[in-house]
Amino acid sequence: MRVLSGIQPTGRFHWGNYFGAIRQYIELQNEDEAYYFIANLHALTTIREPKELQQNTLDAVLDLLALGLDPDRATLFIQSDIPEASELCWLLMSGTPMGLLERCVSYKDKVAKGLAANAGLFTYPVLQAADILIYDADIVPVGQDQVQHVEVCRDIAQSFNHHFGETFILPKPRVLEATAKVPGTDGEKMSKSYDNTIEIFEPLKPQRKKIMRVTTDSRPMEDPKEPESDHLYQLYACFANQADLEAMANKYRAGGFGYGEVKKAIADASEDYFAEARARREELEAQPDRIREILGDGANCARKKAAEVLRRAQDACGVKG
Repeated sequence: MRVLSGIQPTGRFHWGNYFGAIRQYIELQNEDEAYYFIANLHALTTIREPKELQQNTLDAVLDLLALGLDPDRATLFIQSDIPEASELCWLLMSGTPMGLLERCVSYKDKVAKGLAANAGLFTYPVLQAADILIYDADIVPVGQDQVQHVEVCRDIAQSFNHHFGETFILPKPRVLEATAKVPGTDGEKMSKSYDNTIEIFEPLKPQRKKIMRVTTDSRPMEDPKEPESDHLYQLYACFANQADLEAMANKYRAGGFGYGEVKKAIADASEDYFAEARARREELEAQPDRIREILGDGANCARKKAAEVLRRAQDACGVKG
């Protein structure tokens, strides 16, 4: 089974990204053939500064490797290094109904938030379909909000297969079940769009200050509290072992403690949790030649598969003969 996923380099990864998706991507490399790419072409729909996009792309690569993605087990590459996917995108786009794209929730949501309705944003699902189909991916790990795009990919592939014969494998989504609730600094779901994130690799001193400023309720310190409903406890649960988590839960239920104590525990536990990843990232940052080698090897592997599938599609629809 081949698993594939792309990650947009629209900013530094935060705790929500890690516990919601990245940790599970890394686990999948141990059980399936894994292809992971940095979706810099998709990011062009929102990022218009070249240097920012380049730096974000490099940071995404370094972060994934530091967090445990193993280039000996998973193929890691940059989307724009595989031109075959962009060519396949046109073959698919020529037969994709406008109505299918107009129904995509992601497009409608972004336009509702005031983002420019450019053609790239509108046709995003077709390029996403090309990214999936060109590697004969069987499984696409996604959050619940991205399931529709995998279904659109299947619709596009089925239409192509119907017109030109069996060409593409139909991928299946694997919905990533959140293993932890990750609230942001305001208590809402951690998200870049809410500007409430705590980045994985931001400097420790500013990160600790950010944690200490996380909003809390106004209940008196002496009041007992139900831990599961408190966002500070939910953050602590991301990092603490079972014994420490149970001890914290008992403090909540007993009352008579301050939120500052919980925030300090979060800061200490998160620092310990990502300590090895921070050390690896520093090492990787000092090895640019090694990073280029990893991405070059990944692109070569991905292009070999992409060329095979693109030729299959070209032959099927008649643009090659």
